[in-house]
Amino acid sequence: MNLNTLEHPALSELLSIMKQLRDPETGCPWDLEQDFASIVPHTLEEAYEVAEAIEQGDWQNLKSELGDLLFQVVFYAQLAKEADWFDFEQVMHTLNEKLVRRHPHVFAESKAGTHAELKVQWQAIKEQERASQGKQPETLFSAIPIALPALTRADKIQKKVSTLGFDWPEVSGALEKVKEEVLEVEDELAADPFSDKTAEEIGDLLFAVVNVARHCKRDPEQLLRQANLKFSQRFEKVERYLLEQGLAIEQASLEQMDSAWEQVKRQEVTKT
Repeated sequence: MNLNTLEHPALSELLSIMKQLRDPETGCPWDLEQDFASIVPHTLEEAYEVAEAIEQGDWQNLKSELGDLLFQVVFYAQLAKEADWFDFEQVMHTLNEKLVRRHPHVFAESKAGTHAELKVQWQAIKEQERASQGKQPETLFSAIPIALPALTRADKIQKKVSTLGFDWPEVSGALEKVKEEVLEVEDELAADPFSDKTAEEIGDLLFAVVNVARHCKRDPEQLLRQANLKFSQRFEKVERYLLEQGLAIEQASLEQMDSAWEQVKRQEVTKT
């Protein structure tokens, strides 16, 4: 891959900026303090900001957020280059090779096949890669990163066992499981709301709810983000509503906030 300035001026400029930020003499103090571990939280935050821009349909801002996410990759590559491990060009070269290798139905003489056949082919290629690198074959869940958001990892675990036939045939079965878990939570709450067993049953309930979302072909992490946004926007309307009544939300009673909440909901229904 050729990264000369004439062919890739913007990319060359970005790599140059990154190098300057990490210059020991003239670089940015904050950038110089960073290492692989310290950047991880920022990488996760930037990834979520990309997701938020997409979910909000904010396409102009998406351009900026994608740039911020790309910067994270460039930062990691610069740190690796300084450690003499690899550089950005090698990252791109490795990615290009992997994409071509894992898509023989696109880049080689191989039929596309069905979606199910492609999944089998994809997994077989990944196993070949692991074997060539001297790695042990994947266990059932080893390919699902533990660091994933819990809802996302639950979804992936359930999808994995579903391919083995361990699944409810209909969403109704998954919903009944949620109802069962709710009853178990109620029992534990009655016994001791602060016990480890209560916490365990709440976890089981969350896992069961993810199953319902999966059967409905929805991403549970995205659904919760949307629910968070819906709640926060509505509660801000409650605050404005109370202020119009001459009442600061910090001084409002639960009954007053609840009444305002219902009023805001009615207004939202009217507008739709």
